[in-house]
Amino acid sequence: MQVFRGIHHPEIAPACALTIGNFDGVHRGHQAMLALLRSEAQHRGLPSCVMTFEPHPRDYFAHLAGKPELAPSRIATLRDKLSELERCGVDQVVVLRFDKALASQPAQSFIDDMLVRGLGARYVLVGDDFRFGAKRAGDYAMLDAAGGTHGFDVARMNSYEVHGLRVSSSAVREALAAGDMAKAAELLGRPYCISGHVVHGKKLGRDLGFRTLNVRFRHPKPAAMGIFAVLVHGLAEEPVAGVASLGVRPTVDDSGRVLLETHCFDWPQHLGLEGGYGKIVRVELLHKIRDEARYDGLETLTAAIQQDARDAQDFLAAHAAQRRQTTRDRI
Repeated sequence: MQVFRGIHHPEIAPACALTIGNFDGVHRGHQAMLALLRSEAQHRGLPSCVMTFEPHPRDYFAHLAGKPELAPSRIATLRDKLSELERCGVDQVVVLRFDKALASQPAQSFIDDMLVRGLGARYVLVGDDFRFGAKRAGDYAMLDAAGGTHGFDVARMNSYEVHGLRVSSSAVREALAAGDMAKAAELLGRPYCISGHVVHGKKLGRDLGFRTLNVRFRHPKPAAMGIFAVLVHGLAEEPVAGVASLGVRPTVDDSGRVLLETHCFDWPQHLGLEGGYGKIVRVELLHKIRDEARYDGLETLTAAIQQDARDAQDFLAAHAAQRRQTTRDRI
């Protein structure tokens, strides 16, 4: 999959089958849309293309209004969004910076500059609530009329439901905020994951007896926060069980920076003590144990971590047993 920042790249295909959206989480509704896009692209002999935005438009407008509380929590980092888009078989992704210029661009100009001249769209697939252009003036009817003028087909996909529930990024955010990781996984079609490079931290975990892998979450408002039972991929052939904290670490840090800190129960011996740094890991957050808390000191923090580790081990043991039983039942 090719990724482009902006539309002015000679490597971008001169024509494409296109869909447009934020795709935060790349949930099952997004996946159904991308499957339809791929099918249409293959039928027409075109590459499939996703246009997405960074930052999220609502992030931009919340910052502009001086009201950060209006910004949505973020399900996935850009890295994870792109990974999921690639897993869905998308050929190319165009990431547009959502700034003043883009926010103020008239809807007709967006069609002319971005879709027609920029990407050479021959087929455009959008959601049933799609709006575009300054003040959200553009809608499906306008896009469909433009397609007739410029020679591209336009299609609209209705909402996707699971057990009568509309699948949306908002629904995923609500599940994650409630700590309902099973519901989030059902909406996503996979366990909720965060990936990234392992970076150096303050080394406080090793002093407390709980060495951690540190991965930055590059957004101030993650959709999930708290303490979780996890599986870590990317360290060994098999996933490694652990316990993780996702949040701002109120007891030991006042920077407000969001960090995913993961303690692995059985550290792969071949890595040595320092072998995790720089690796790209993917951490599955399977079960929420509790919310983040501020402690009076390191002694009470250590006791809480010890209990979290026990709770995570208990959950993961039951989870593994259930998976083994499910496998036997299928056989």
